[in-house]
Amino acid sequence: MEKATAQTTGLAKTLRLPQIVALYIGAVIGSGVLLIPGLAAEKAGPASILAWLVMSILVLPMALTMGLLSARYPSAGGVSTFVRTAYGDRFGNIVGWFFLLSVPIGAPILSVTGANYLAVLLGWGDTQIYAAAALILTAVVIMNVVGMHVAARVQTIVVALIISILIVAVVAALPHASAAHFTPFAPNGWLSVVQAAGLLFWCFIGWEAVTHLSEEFVDPANNAIRGVLWSAGIVALLYFAVAFMTVATHSYGGGISAAALSVMVQLSLGPVGGWVVAVTALFICIATANAYIGAASRIAYALAQEKIAPRWFGLLHAKYRTPIGGLLFLSLCFVAVLSVLYTGLIDLARLIELPNATFFATYIGGCLAGIRLLRGHLLGQLASWTSLVFTVALYPFLGWSALYPLVIAAVLLLWQKRTDKRMLM
Repeated sequence: MEKATAQTTGLAKTLRLPQIVALYIGAVIGSGVLLIPGLAAEKAGPASILAWLVMSILVLPMALTMGLLSARYPSAGGVSTFVRTAYGDRFGNIVGWFFLLSVPIGAPILSVTGANYLAVLLGWGDTQIYAAAALILTAVVIMNVVGMHVAARVQTIVVALIISILIVAVVAALPHASAAHFTPFAPNGWLSVVQAAGLLFWCFIGWEAVTHLSEEFVDPANNAIRGVLWSAGIVALLYFAVAFMTVATHSYGGGISAAALSVMVQLSLGPVGGWVVAVTALFICIATANAYIGAASRIAYALAQEKIAPRWFGLLHAKYRTPIGGLLFLSLCFVAVLSVLYTGLIDLARLIELPNATFFATYIGGCLAGIRLLRGHLLGQLASWTSLVFTVALYPFLGWSALYPLVIAAVLLLWQKRTDKRMLM
């Protein structure tokens, strides 16, 4: 490995439109496509497809806000740069740390999720599951060390496979679809549709991650928006198709909702369908982890440049010009989080609530930045305000995990005040 130095030459511009679209899709389509269609159908019945349609429309303003800001302010700092530009360094740094402290928890959860799908088929125990999870994370980190152009090419291939497999799943289920499965349409009342829509929100988080890679976009002014529009359309179609066929084949209820996609695929493909879903799950987890690890290493680099993180966070590889300081920090965190999960000190379901809360807080910061920075841009203002109202309204429903971002903000504010006092002495 070449000598690493805290270079000031910046990151290489290597991401073109196909790679940008693949990164967006990989960041947004997570394990939710495997779980949520069945759970939403169980909650609201066939009317849940209306919730999918409404959510696909409501999240578009959020995606557009992030895309427009990326086009105007391409930076490795992503949302933290937008907030810093709009409201100053203090708030920008807080949002940067929100994102940075999400990925060390979220990426191991993704890798364990992917390993668990394989474990069901291969009869693995905990040791094999966590060994496989560690290998997934190691592979993604290595890809990001070699360069984002390599990670993006792999991402493009993986996302193409995910899309292909989901299309096969939908087409294979067509012979088993029946109009009779759409009646009664709203068996649990119309309120259940609203409740299902809240559940679906988690399937559409991810637009903020790719903003941290925007400094490496080729022609960000054009490709950022085009990337958002293409990926938003593809994601919405995939989600709706899977959700629609879940209802049409009645692959939910009776304890099978959490494995609805597997049940639906096995209607035509039999046991082979279990392998199809397992491979899909593995690809999805790799793609999502790749997008978020790449983004988090860039925000670590950006925070080091702003002198609000340790200097070694800003180390760039001399040959590949990749943020190996941030990747090292993430790797150390991954070891710690996987160890905590393996020993059973905290369970997966409880741990996942923490990164959800910080991602939510990151979105709120991005929406507030959009309101100020996109003045004079009618579409940008409409998208920013719509997204802000939507995210703020849902934030209280996060429960105890809503305190996690507040604790991070409080610690950083105290640290900054202490630093300011030292500088004045």
